[in-house]
Amino acid sequence: MLEALKEKVCHANLQLVSHGLVLFTWGNVSAIDSETRLVVIKPSGISYDHMKPEDMVVLDLDGNVVEGKWRPSSDTPTHLELYKAYPQIGGIVHTHSTYATAFAQAGRDIPAYGTTHADYFYGDIPCARRLTKEEVEGAYEKNTGLVMIETLGDRNPMEVPAMLTTSHGPFVWGKDADEAVYHAVVLEEVARMSLLTEQINPQATPADKYLLDKHYLRKHGKNAYYGQK
Repeated sequence: MLEALKEKVCHANLQLVSHGLVLFTWGNVSAIDSETRLVVIKPSGISYDHMKPEDMVVLDLDGNVVEGKWRPSSDTPTHLELYKAYPQIGGIVHTHSTYATAFAQAGRDIPAYGTTHADYFYGDIPCARRLTKEEVEGAYEKNTGLVMIETLGDRNPMEVPAMLTTSHGPFVWGKDADEAVYHAVVLEEVARMSLLTEQINPQATPADKYLLDKHYLRKHGKNAYYGQK
């Protein structure tokens, strides 16, 4: 079942390792099949060293395992809430990458200091509010997804394809698993640049909105002209 998608999700998980975004088993990638609305995700706590496509777990959006011999990632409920809320999302990545997680642990948005940021993220990358004690002790992983949805509000999730969760780490998404991994790599680099910017100039301010708009819209707007047709 969904063998091609299992291949893609397994490959995307291994890409997290090759890009230096995860250590040990600290991360996961999922993707959703647009026709069946079934989700394929990395199994919980399985080493990347010998991971194979057949190890991937298939679930429905209610979290029921449809196929797979392993338990799905413990972050599965978070992924499922995002898929249910935003049908345009096709793949999701969660990591504990160093610089993005540092901002998450500080409970801070990542400011849009420059055009590298603006090429991929339309405005600051938000950090969700802290979960309450009740939210943590209840359906923790589901509530992690719900608080991200609350934080995004009416923003287009494809214009801001990343979110930090306070004291935890980043969740990143895209039209498919490959794009989600790409955005996770960019997020980590943007977070690193932001930290360095603040170290060099603690009074640094975000770039002017008109410059940020120019860079984002020339690449993503209806009149985009970056790259080849």
